[in-house]
Amino acid sequence: MQASTLTARALLLDMDGTLVNSDAVVERIWREWSVEQGLDPDATMKIVHGRQGYATMAELLPDRPMAENHADNAVMLARETADVDGVVPIPGAPAFLAALAGLPHALVTSADAALATARMGAAGLPMPEVRITAECVGASKPDPEGFLKGAAELGFAPGDCIAFEDSAAGIEAARAAGMRVVGIGPRALPLAPDLHVDDLTRLGITSDAEGRILIRGL
Repeated sequence: MQASTLTARALLLDMDGTLVNSDAVVERIWREWSVEQGLDPDATMKIVHGRQGYATMAELLPDRPMAENHADNAVMLARETADVDGVVPIPGAPAFLAALAGLPHALVTSADAALATARMGAAGLPMPEVRITAECVGASKPDPEGFLKGAAELGFAPGDCIAFEDSAAGIEAARAAGMRVVGIGPRALPLAPDLHVDDLTRLGITSDAEGRILIRGL
């Protein structure tokens, strides 16, 4: 049974699908790439969310040299950074981030710094002061490295952190890091997060005198 209230010391936030809806861009670019590679675009879209591009490519083209994946990934990142048409905030994201002002939190995203800046800016959202982007890690989600680095940067044990995620890769990464998960949106629902909401309008964030952050499903 899902909890209706969770308590944490720090929060770790995914970006795409959690704070920012970038599905329109992802669909455009990754479907085109899939057709170019002779792959089924629908199959690609089932695994692309939450991962760095090279990790998606490695999953779909297991015999392809990794150097080619990294080269393609650089091209894809540049295209995604330049294309913000249709990038909008997840409902409730502005108020959610405003509620986190002064509370320990970090962005943990598979986007690189340029892409994260472009998408958060296009959505009109403030960039968290602490952020773990693609350049900060050696392994993509579902590897837990990003979440572990985020917790360390904030100065908290993983068990004291809650991750906010929308994708299978992201939720797997958070769980591997030893964190509880708030699942956002339809992709997260089948993955049995500790708390699930349709969007960020359905969350309440408060803190107590001892510095604990209370997350309530509304």
